[in-house]
Amino acid sequence: MVKRWAMMAAVAAGLMSGAAAAEEVVRDYDNRKFVAELTLAPGKTLADNLLLVVHGTMSHKDSELIVAFREAMKQRGVNTLAINLRMGFDNRHGPVDCTLPQVHYHREALLDIGVWLTWAQEQGAKKVDLFGHSRGGNQAAWYAFEKPQVPLVGKVALLAPLTWDKNREAAEYRQRWGHGYEETLKLAEHMVQYTHKRDFLPEPVDFLYCPKAKVNAETFFEYYGDDQRKDTPSILRGVDRKILIVMASDDTVVPDLPAKLAGRKLPHVTTKTIAGADHFFRDLYMDDVADAVAEFLKQ
Repeated sequence: MVKRWAMMAAVAAGLMSGAAAAEEVVRDYDNRKFVAELTLAPGKTLADNLLLVVHGTMSHKDSELIVAFREAMKQRGVNTLAINLRMGFDNRHGPVDCTLPQVHYHREALLDIGVWLTWAQEQGAKKVDLFGHSRGGNQAAWYAFEKPQVPLVGKVALLAPLTWDKNREAAEYRQRWGHGYEETLKLAEHMVQYTHKRDFLPEPVDFLYCPKAKVNAETFFEYYGDDQRKDTPSILRGVDRKILIVMASDDTVVPDLPAKLAGRKLPHVTTKTIAGADHFFRDLYMDDVADAVAEFLKQ
């Protein structure tokens, strides 16, 4: 407890002085600890700007992509709050541990985002823009889609956001694991609808990036069940915010993103494609990402 209060005091000192700083922040909510990394740009405070950053599937705030992004945004005068989605774990750090039981939900990210928006407002933020990569991009967009009444939320920037197609998902699962998930999905759906959705599947299953994991039935059903809200282009029309979508020309994770955006009449959506980049925008490609996002936020 003493350590946590000392850390919060250090963050508060950085907010008051406006000095460049990067501090881990821990927020207690509903008897659980939520973790994030606050990075302040030189001479900036939360009253100037804040970009809430959501990582991709089973990732974390200190992944290579997120660290590179938050540092690049700091250089461009943008404060970032890179959050760790709890994903069923308390005080989570690093990638999700596949050896532990998996009890978390795609939609649960909306709760996490809301918790951190409340924290930001309490710390003096006047407006919070949202950013997400890959699955986190969908979750950031989904929050804006579901919560249009939250005035604190400003613009939404999405980096190679998740697309969803049940047939493609099934094919990719089979390619990764060497077998399909259809029977497991049927069992999970039955357990969710007719028996005990909070129970674990009876046998370990291959799940996301985890081989032979112990997985809750509702967890498996939500990640692999057909839900068009997981298809980011499908919900953009219902997001009452300015949106930027940055795509990679060589993206093999969401290769259908450009086609799904083409032909949609979305005057509030701006798109940018970075030639030569893949889904993770490594090295100098991250500078292109940061330039695009910083320009979008300043407009």
